[in-house]
Parts: sequence; structure tokens; C-alpha cells
Amino acid sequence: MAVALTGVAGCEGDVGLTEPGAGADGGAPSAKPAGQDVRKARSALSGLRIASEGSGSGYARTEFGVRWKDTDRNGCDQRNDVLARDLESVERQGKCVVVAGKLDDPYSGKSISFRKADAAEVQIDHVIPLALAWRMGAARWAEDKREKFANDPANLLAVWGVPNRQKSDKGPADWKPQKAFQCAYGVRYVQVADSYGLPVTRADHDALQDFLSRC
Repeated sequence: MAVALTGVAGCEGDVGLTEPGAGADGGAPSAKPAGQDVRKARSALSGLRIASEGSGSGYARTEFGVRWKDTDRNGCDQRNDVLARDLESVERQGKCVVVAGKLDDPYSGKSISFRKADAAEVQIDHVIPLALAWRMGAARWAEDKREKFANDPANLLAVWGVPNRQKSDKGPADWKPQKAFQCAYGVRYVQVADSYGLPVTRADHDALQDFLSRC
């Protein structure tokens, strides 16, 4: 079973678990996962299938369906839901559109002031990149499963644009967040992979094991 990490917006406090797709409000990042979450992640990691990456042939973002679909049907798209979940001091235009806020970037530890006029400063990252998921088997998934994966709040984090661009479509063996977030990152990555039956490479498995050893 895999799950979304829960807690209050920002990076303080422990986190619990909710079912994937339950809504972005329950999945804010935390640097300190609860002990039971870590134990579940370690158990899930041991059960993940090890596989080699495919070629990536045929990958396109459109293969993962509607971008930022309103999966919880609250009238707001997934991008704005995740911004509202992960930012502090959120300001909105109307019901949904986040126009300002503060991000404690989990990947770098840097504090970022978000303004919609400079929206690229804060980006929504797929913890398991879509292109990597495609290479690891998502190419064979049904279209609705790929769309769910791409919009699942468990697999989405608001992050600073700089480390997000550096991460690109790399897995844990090739890209790492700051040490303070590696435990939480590992927990989230494993839970998402387990939820969707997505295998990992041997190198990524070993990197995730190292991340979880920091918990």
C-alpha cells in the first residue's frame, strides 16, 4: 500500500498517511515522517520489484492525460491545490488561484517568496518523474492510470525551480535533495512506487535504502 504524506502546510511536524488521490490538503511535505510511516516504507521498499530502465521511446507529457486535472472535484486545478497545500501565508485570487505565498523549499531548504507574476520560481514537481515512470513501465499502463499518477497529490510537491530543473527526470541514484529531507523524500517515493506497482532500478533501490537509513 502506498499513501500520501499528511500534515500541515510547510515543513514542520510529523506526518501521517492518507490514500492517494484523497486531495492535496492532506499531503504537505514534512522533514520528519512519523515512525510508522518509515517502517511501512522500509517494508514496501523490500517488496518493490527491481528492473532495468526501458528506452523511453514514445514518451510525451500528453501520454499522462490532462495536466493539473481537478481530481478531487473541488473546482480548483491540481497545481493551485498543491500550491495552497505546500505554501504558507497563501494569498488567492478568487476561490482557487494562488497569487502569493511563502515556500520553505524541501529540496534545498531555501525560503522562497512566491508571486504569480514570477510563477516559474516555484514549480510543481513529480516526486517520481513522469518520464522515469514511463521508462520503468508506465508506458504499458492504461491511460486513466497514467493520468491519476500524474495528478496524484502523493506524487506532487511545490519546490523551488532551480533544484527541480536540476532533478529533471532523474531517479534517487542520480539526484538527491538536501540531507534533511532525504528521509521524507525516500518515504514518499517508495509509497508512491508501491501504490502504483512501479519497479525501481537496483541503483535507485540502494539510494532509497540509504535515504531511509537517515530516518
